[in-house]
Order: sequence, then structure tokens, then C-alpha cells
Amino acid sequence: MFAKLNPNRSPICAFPLFRSTVIQARPFHAAFLAILSVLAVGSARPAHAASPPETKGETPDVIVFTNGDQLTGKFLRSAGGKAVFHSDNAGDVTVSWDKVKEIHSASKFVVLEKGYQPGSKALPTHLPEGSLAVKNNQIELTPKEGAAPELIPLKGVEYVIDAPTFERALRREPGFFSGWTGSATGGATVVQATQNTLTLNTSVALVRVEPIVGWLTPHDRTLLGFQSSYGKITEPGTPTEKTSIYHLGGERDEYFSPRFYALAQVAFDHNFSQSLDLQQIYGGGVGRTLIGQDKQTLDVKGTAQFERQSFLNAALGSDKSLFGSTFAANYVRKLPKGMTFNQQIFYIPAWSDMHAYSVGETNALLLPVYKRLGFSVGTVDSYLNDPAVTVPPTKGNSFQFNVGVSYSLPAPH
Repeated sequence: MFAKLNPNRSPICAFPLFRSTVIQARPFHAAFLAILSVLAVGSARPAHAASPPETKGETPDVIVFTNGDQLTGKFLRSAGGKAVFHSDNAGDVTVSWDKVKEIHSASKFVVLEKGYQPGSKALPTHLPEGSLAVKNNQIELTPKEGAAPELIPLKGVEYVIDAPTFERALRREPGFFSGWTGSATGGATVVQATQNTLTLNTSVALVRVEPIVGWLTPHDRTLLGFQSSYGKITEPGTPTEKTSIYHLGGERDEYFSPRFYALAQVAFDHNFSQSLDLQQIYGGGVGRTLIGQDKQTLDVKGTAQFERQSFLNAALGSDKSLFGSTFAANYVRKLPKGMTFNQQIFYIPAWSDMHAYSVGETNALLLPVYKRLGFSVGTVDSYLNDPAVTVPPTKGNSFQFNVGVSYSLPAPH
């Protein structure tokens, strides 16, 4: 499963993105390069400032609280009955409307009234827009200087969005290569001694949500992921030992409500340690966000699917065509100092062969180091209950402990 990069979208993805698998690398070169090209394009996009500062020479916005306190800075938005205001001294301040007495801003904003959700995709025919003032429990939007303001009661407001963000996130249809966020991680170990050892670990996890602004209710989400582990040990006079683990997967979610969605998924896995040459999964199902908080999210998903397993060095007739399901949970927790913990658990029963099930768990901890660079440490545990009988025999369990350097793309705001 993919990891949920935006805690409000819950990620991170619900099928085994980091499941341990092994194969020859050649069939995946094109797909891996395609994922890296998306990552490169996404990283080339300018990062949107999480909290835009006041423009030089522009009159700052002002917020007055019901207790008489006030701040100058920049009014950012309103969603979920709360206003978000940025001050250079206090940072981003989120406050419910009943604690706000007044706001004054010369910037242009668009108001979406109660009942509208971005998932409907159809914008209202009338969109109040203009410079903003909030007082007497209502919003005043003045379309141009000298014009009469349009009055909207606060209790009837769903979203207040600045005009540039509204154009970018809701009015325009973003291209396929825009709006991606995620991370790439890589690590390597090289030893030259009596034995020569080479170990490489890579992973890429990408997510694209529409609307591309994280605080709006999503109407669809696309997840892509690639994970690999390759190792080689050579010693004079002995056979070369190799380990190669790959996973490639994708998922598409379509939201029916802010927390409930239908999904389609595809996954390709290889695991030489389990004699699994190629496992293919094609399925669809539903998912639900059980916890959707700023600091933590929990998604659960279930699918019905077709599986095809082919094995290496196995007896004739060992390959299997199966009808089964994936039941998965993905938990993301934001920790102090900018750290993020991600745990994914999956269970894949095969209803046509109850012995051919698999289970797995991944854990990953990302520690920021400098700007978008970080340090990653994690584990990947995968168990295949009914591997084929092979020569030499193979184990059903595969475990990895990975460390590496990560690069994170900027999250849209």
C-alpha cells in the first residue's frame, strides 16, 4: 500500500506497496523510469508557500478577535467553520468563526456556500467574489471599488478561498503531471573484503489528489509506488549469491463522501526468496478513512480481485490463478520535530484456495534532516503461506530492514 502523504487525505494507499517481492529487474525498467519522470516533473514545480507572507508595499490584512486582541498579516482561507490567518509573529492561526469579530483584507476571495463539496465537480452558477470584510457575523465581498458589497451570513459559508487558489484548484482542470507529491528514498552498502558485498534499496511513493489543495474535500486520488531491494555477495571460488525484491503498484480512488471511496488497484510482485517469479493482482473495492485528523490518519480498505502467481524452479503445475481479496490498513502519525511514522498491514486471502494466502506489514519512520532531505528507517515483512515446491527449497517468509536518504516533494497548499 502506499503511504498517505497528506494526513488529511489518508495515503497513503491501501494495498501492499512495500510488500517484499523478488524478480529480474528488466521487465520493470520502463515503468520505473516513468515513475521517476513524474517525480522529476513534480520536483521541478515551484513549491507553494504554506503561509504566504505579506506582499511588499501591500496593506496587511487585519483580524480582530472577540476578546479584543488583533493581528496583522494575511488572511489565508476558511474551511470547516474555521478561519486561517497568517502572522509573521504568531505563524498560522486557526480559529473558529465565533471567536472572530472582524477581518479586513484587500485581496480577492471567492465564497462557496453551504452544501457545495469539491467532489461534485460542478461549480455553482453564482460565485460571490471580491475584496473581503468580516463583521457582524457575515462576510462582505466587494467586487470592485465603489460597488455595493454582497453580504453572506457566516453560518451559510462552506469555504472562503483566495482567487488564485480557486482558479488553480477548482476552475482549471490540472494536467496529469501537476499536483503530484510524495517521496523517493535510496540507500546503498558496498563492502570490499574477503567477500564483496553490494546492497541497494530504493522506493518511490507518489500521490495526486484533486482538488490539489490539501484542505479541500477530495473527489479523486491517484497513487503510484515502486519499491526494490537488490543484493549481491561474491567470493572467489564460490557461487555468487543474489537477492532481488521488487514491487510496482497503482491505485485510483473515487470519493463518494469526504471519508468513503471506491477504488481500483493493480500490483506486480516478485520475490526470489519465495520462488515467486511474478504475482499479478487486479481488483477493486471500497475504502474508508476512520481517522482523519491533522496529526494522524487511519484508512481501511477491502477489495475483490484476480491473482495470478507464477513460480521459479518449481514443479510443473505450481502456477496458480486465484480469486481473492485484499484487506488492508494504513496508519500515519505526525511526530514532534517534523518526523512521520507510517505503518501498513495487509492480509490477502484466496477464496478459491484457502491455503494460498499472504500477510505482511511495513513500518517506516522519516526524520527530516535538511530542507526536503531526510533520513528513513523501516522494516518490510512478507509471508506467503503456500509457496511452490522448488529445488532448492525456499522459505515462505521474507524480512527486510532498510535505512536510506529520502527526498520529499512539496505538498500543494
